[in-house]
Amino acid sequence: MLFSSTVFLFLFLPLVLLGYYVVLRRWRQVQNIFLLAVSLFFYAWGEPRFVVIMLASIAANYGFGLWVGADRQRGRKGRLPVLLAVLANLGLLFVFKYLTFVLTNLNLLGAQLTVPLIELPIGISFFTFQALSYVLDVHRGRGGVQVNPLKVGLYISFFPQLIAGPIVKYETVADQIDNRRENWPDFSAGACRFVVGLGKKVLIANQLAVVADRAFQFSGQGLASAGLAWLGAVCYTLQIYYDFSGYSDMAIGLGKMFGFHFLENFNYPYLAKSVTEFWRRWHISLSTWFRDYVYFPLGGSRVKSPWRHVGNLFVVWLLTGVWHGANWTFLCWGLLYFVLLVLEKFAGLGRGWPACLKWLFTMLMVNFAWVLFRAEGIGDALRYFRDMLFLGSRPGWDNTAAMYLWENLPVLIAAVIFAAPVAGWVRDKLYARRRLAPLWDAGYAALLLAVFLVSASFLVKGTYNPFIYFNF
Repeated sequence: MLFSSTVFLFLFLPLVLLGYYVVLRRWRQVQNIFLLAVSLFFYAWGEPRFVVIMLASIAANYGFGLWVGADRQRGRKGRLPVLLAVLANLGLLFVFKYLTFVLTNLNLLGAQLTVPLIELPIGISFFTFQALSYVLDVHRGRGGVQVNPLKVGLYISFFPQLIAGPIVKYETVADQIDNRRENWPDFSAGACRFVVGLGKKVLIANQLAVVADRAFQFSGQGLASAGLAWLGAVCYTLQIYYDFSGYSDMAIGLGKMFGFHFLENFNYPYLAKSVTEFWRRWHISLSTWFRDYVYFPLGGSRVKSPWRHVGNLFVVWLLTGVWHGANWTFLCWGLLYFVLLVLEKFAGLGRGWPACLKWLFTMLMVNFAWVLFRAEGIGDALRYFRDMLFLGSRPGWDNTAAMYLWENLPVLIAAVIFAAPVAGWVRDKLYARRRLAPLWDAGYAALLLAVFLVSASFLVKGTYNPFIYFNF
């Protein structure tokens, strides 16, 4: 089920809120069971067979958590259950996400293996990492072991962040499962955040997707001019930001509506002046997951040998690329960022440059990286780079590029403006003058209402519009 669907907006969410706040408002444990049930229903919508995988993940990690907790009580380190939990979770991920890719590539090398058709469960990378976080945080003493399997199930399957994050570490919400406090300010702020995310997805990301899809299609057919290639790359760069940050806004907003507080997943990443800064601002939950559970345990930057430091970065970015998908494009995408980060940390790339040049170079690299990320294969990416570098069959600007630019110029302008904290700047300026504060409150409420109504109208007459990160 999509957040940006009429079924969710006008049926599922109102009924869940009604049951949670009206029917069950006096019973916390029953509320938790109710949220678990509706979360499993949410995941089962359209693909019910994958709920079995979700339930198996919950049961397995519940058992590993009990094992780790028992070992800690006996004064043991609990390394065996942690090792088995890592193997079980990554094994599940491997079978459903990477087995077909590995067997296909082995066949290209001469093997004659049967390649099974395995359908990818939606959001498996997200809920697998979240489930593993439970066991690891219990092992590290950053959250108490849950003896109630329903609470482990709620943590892993809670519908706001189930499909595409943010990846919520167990230590973040361990106490909130039983001791959260719902209130009107949080509910109101969460509803507003949800509408902002809905507008990002429906009014900006979905519109830019049309241009990006057409540009990549034309490039694959050898018909893209350099102008269209650049326009498509810029549109995809903005599309993936508004698509994914929009989903994160909706997830964080929904969490607040039920009393849960998730950490931020984006912090205006396109303002970054280095690749290092970009990854402190983009998909923060994934970056911190790899930092806390992979990079730091390997020694991070505290190792004595610079080569060990480089090796640690290589492992993290290899895994980051692989996490995103079973395709050589994702692997190369992760390794590209590894190279750029090594050049920044050890070769001084960008050091001493003017701020504007740092930003321009960073955005250029991010733009090229998104092309690699979006392409169907390495050959498609190379063809697209050729078109962008004026080496294709149409090395210039053409009427097709002009048409798409003109038709989508208002959306592009809005996307560029709101990629910076413009709304917050305006709010702070108005609140600095107390007489103008009511102007912001009224205007913001009216704007959110307009965003919701226009988004809803687009959804009613629109088509299927999945989030990009559903594929991961």
